[in-house]
Amino acid sequence: MSAEFGVLRLPEEIRFGWGARASVPGIVRALGVRALVVTDAVLAGTPHFRDLMAEIEGAGVGVTVQTDVPAELPMTAIVRLAEAARNLAPDVVVGYGGGSALDAAKLVALLLTHGGTLPDYYGENRVPGPVLPLVAIPTTAGTGSEVTPVAVISDPDRELKVGVSSPRLIPRVAVVDPELTVGAPRGVTAHAGIDAFVHAVESFTARDLVPAQTAPLPVFVGRNALTAPLSLEAAALIHEALPRVIDDPADVAARTAMARGSLLAGMAFGAAGTHLSHAIQYPVGALTHTPHGLGTGTLLPFVMQACAAAVPDRLARLGEALGLPPHGTVAARAQSAVDAIAALCARIGLPPSLAELGISETELDRIVELTLMSARLVTISPLPQDAEAVARIVRAAHVGDRSLLA
Repeated sequence: MSAEFGVLRLPEEIRFGWGARASVPGIVRALGVRALVVTDAVLAGTPHFRDLMAEIEGAGVGVTVQTDVPAELPMTAIVRLAEAARNLAPDVVVGYGGGSALDAAKLVALLLTHGGTLPDYYGENRVPGPVLPLVAIPTTAGTGSEVTPVAVISDPDRELKVGVSSPRLIPRVAVVDPELTVGAPRGVTAHAGIDAFVHAVESFTARDLVPAQTAPLPVFVGRNALTAPLSLEAAALIHEALPRVIDDPADVAARTAMARGSLLAGMAFGAAGTHLSHAIQYPVGALTHTPHGLGTGTLLPFVMQACAAAVPDRLARLGEALGLPPHGTVAARAQSAVDAIAALCARIGLPPSLAELGISETELDRIVELTLMSARLVTISPLPQDAEAVARIVRAAHVGDRSLLA
């Protein structure tokens, strides 16, 4: 009997390609006649957005646009959005923007459908049934939220960001148009792009949970036979395209490759999950108020250095996907892959250490303590699930010395 196990959870339909947004009016009209569109104030003023809204209205759909989507997505903003939309009784919710806008759309659809408060749904598999149909249109190549079952917010009563994870939150339709990413600032492109790379790498190096086929599945099941090819293809695309798009934001081929890589990485980690770069970033981000992708990208070389001894075969295979020569021992090839990851992070200008992100030595113990509270992420890591394993990574990342983990 084969030990292979696979799980994918995806939207009913995914549209991808330059100009794919032209399909949105028909998609929205097929789902209803009243649409709530969630975006941010900057994007709402762009020609692409205004034209798309006019085309949706031209298809016979009434459109209400909500732009109260602050950075870091505080819970209070979601509550305001849901209350403002309740009397609208939308048939469909459209998210247009980066991860915050897409996550906001998911959570507004959840509250409009099932009521209650957001803390009622924190954690995994607590959404009791389907939510209003969601159409997700990303404008960055990074979060993959258009195809994932999770939304993350900031709760003023909690020290760390919290997530709502359920397959019920996967959008009904994802429309990925690389042209919409062209205007993204350099910093957004770099941080979102490296976060997509982290999604690809961590979903490929995640622990194989292999649950019993008859058991209820967790939302994130670890690396499996169906996510692995997606992770590798995503990593290869982003590794090659991200430096190009940083150098030339108008590079159509690189923008397209980044959008496809981000999409594939989202498809992979939406079932497999991510692990320690994300788990450690949550307290780092809370302490430094730095962008999510900046933190995960800074941490990735250190997390992968720690993983090299645990999953050398995975990292060697990843190196092949990144174009490294398949020569030498498995351990040597794994180390070459980690070196290539570190080189990519340096190439796009990420800081070499947590100290340069603003973390002080006195904060390291607290970071370790808070990291271990992200049990879902720590459990999926291929490393021992204890404070010492996390502390080694945090200490090495703080001083920027991967040799401490070799």
